Amino acid sequence: MRFLLVEDNIELAEAIIARLSLDGHAVDHAKTLAAADEWLAVAEYDLMLLDVMLPDGDGRAFLRKTRTTERVPVIVLTARSQVSDRVDTLDLGADDYITKPFDFAELEARCRAVLRRRGTPTPALIPLGGALFDPSGGTLSHDGETKPLRNRELRLLEVFARNKGKILSKTQLLDRLFSQDAEVSENAIEVYVARLRKRLSAAGVEIETVRGVGYRMTWA
Repeated sequence: MRFLLVEDNIELAEAIIARLSLDGHAVDHAKTLAAADEWLAVAEYDLMLLDVMLPDGDGRAFLRKTRTTERVPVIVLTARSQVSDRVDTLDLGADDYITKPFDFAELEARCRAVLRRRGTPTPALIPLGGALFDPSGGTLSHDGETKPLRNRELRLLEVFARNKGKILSKTQLLDRLFSQDAEVSENAIEVYVARLRKRLSAAGVEIETVRGVGYRMTWA
């Protein structure tokens, strides 16, 4: 998944990015509302984490404005704990909010909950040919053996599983796996695809290279 974090507290932002990256998510960081606007103009996000008080304006006004053009789910980060503030935030279009200071485990849980509500429900187990893929557990099972997937392999397989038969370019896959400022080449995608091919070949799952375009995953 790819997230946009709009937060001017650098220490907090770095901690959030580090925690979400452990789960294999790509996180772009905007320190101002103007920077957030620029990110939204050039990238597609699964979720936005939006601070209320930014150096160049009020996050609530930004939320109201973006709700007219953007459909990305939003979790508001706020130090305001009054019920009226929380109600106003939700009425403006936020999908959820979390009050600072917060526990990172709670933030992760709220992210998962919002993504479940706003997205297409993902089955607990996804049949992939002769294998079973468990996105929540991060495992792949075949012939009675269950093996864990590394974070990037997990996220890449999830993208393919949600797009059966569709051609996905290397650029699209990079966008889903890495943040915009990550110094990663398209060769990284080739490495992860090669790893998945080894894991899936015996299960009748094929990741086809569409020359000059990208990859397509199919299974019976």
